[in-house]
Amino acid sequence: MNVTKLSWLALLLNGNKNRQLFALALPMILSNITIPLLGLVDTAVIGHLSDAYYLGGVALGSTIITLIIWLLGFLRMATTGLVAQAYGANDIHAQHKLLVQGTILATLLGISVIALQVPILNLALGLSEASSEVEHYCREYFQVRIWSTPFALLNLVMLGWLLGRQQPKAAMWQLILANLANIILDLVFVLGLGWGVKGAALASIFADLTAFSVALTMVLQQLKRAPYFHLSQLLPHVTLTGYGKLLGLNTDIFIRSLCLQAAFAFMTFHGAGLGDNTVAANAVLLNLLLLISYALDGIAYYAEAEVGRAYGQKNTQLLRDTVILAWCWSAIAALGFCVAFSLWGNNIIALMTSIDEVKTTAQTYLIWLILLPLWSFSSYLFDGVYIGAAKGKVMRNSMIFATFGAFFPTWLLLQDLGNHALWAAMSAFMLTRSLSLIGHYRFSKVFT
Repeated sequence: MNVTKLSWLALLLNGNKNRQLFALALPMILSNITIPLLGLVDTAVIGHLSDAYYLGGVALGSTIITLIIWLLGFLRMATTGLVAQAYGANDIHAQHKLLVQGTILATLLGISVIALQVPILNLALGLSEASSEVEHYCREYFQVRIWSTPFALLNLVMLGWLLGRQQPKAAMWQLILANLANIILDLVFVLGLGWGVKGAALASIFADLTAFSVALTMVLQQLKRAPYFHLSQLLPHVTLTGYGKLLGLNTDIFIRSLCLQAAFAFMTFHGAGLGDNTVAANAVLLNLLLLISYALDGIAYYAEAEVGRAYGQKNTQLLRDTVILAWCWSAIAALGFCVAFSLWGNNIIALMTSIDEVKTTAQTYLIWLILLPLWSFSSYLFDGVYIGAAKGKVMRNSMIFATFGAFFPTWLLLQDLGNHALWAAMSAFMLTRSLSLIGHYRFSKVFT
């Protein structure tokens, strides 16, 4: 065996490489799974109320909030990639600068979102064909949940900073504690106190505040580990200049996120026009799709950190080994999801809603969810690779092509099939993302 250039099988059987992968990935997989569990618990709790429009309203409201947070998700991604490279180069000054710059940017964006909440909500509902009942409960949820946006965005920056410094356990505790708080408060506020949709929104607010408190504590602990560190050392970075590299990468990732959310929002908004049962059923299935993506993102986070470190060290062999090993484990995990949804998909749906019409509708479209892990796992993995390499333009171009070259054309071609057309479009979208990123990695010179 060539010890300097291992084959994919040798990498997959290499104990040291696998221990390193799981040391970084497993904490993030465990914590990431709690993120869609929030949506699953929200869905399960609200889904056991008397009518489908409660679930539809929460689904639509949380989609708008998620759209905002994910559109601004570049705060986490760009921070991780650039901090990972600075960490690999042992550049403490750059790590401190990126933390301060990200914090300032997140605070300004969070305040702006709150100031613009009315036009944002009206625009989103204007794009929807939801019933009056679904729209009412959407407004009720959104108008409460929106107030935690600044903290949610600050959490993204601090999470990205911790991941870039290869501190997945710190990130794990941030996510797990916050999401456990949300789950418990969901049950107390909605089922215990009977606060309904507003209770679900309040639970999410307290979760964001919990996450912020935990993340801030973890970041301060990391900062204090440096010898002779004092918080005053961060003050020189508090400026409104020198953001070029961060903003440049953020712009590319923002466009990428905008396209991604266009596809997911279209599914929710157009699905709302197909009836309350359909939008509720899609909410159930999309939350399960998020479970897949967040679990596989744990492996992608390993790729982000290691590819960033490899770039900082200019180590092409480490970069190659990281990509191959992460891809193999992502493929294994994706196959596991396919099998799990094939065997227990109907049972999982039944756990999430007791409304017979919603269960029946969701089961009709379950086949799409069973197949989606195969089409999508490479896209999640290579997003991590290109984030670590700070190659935002590649991610941007792939997402633009998948959105306007696959998702919307597929839906237009098959729209007479109703909700099946939406799921076919999502499948084409994921497959195109995967193939385009694999193709770029395989044939470009950027990683040599």
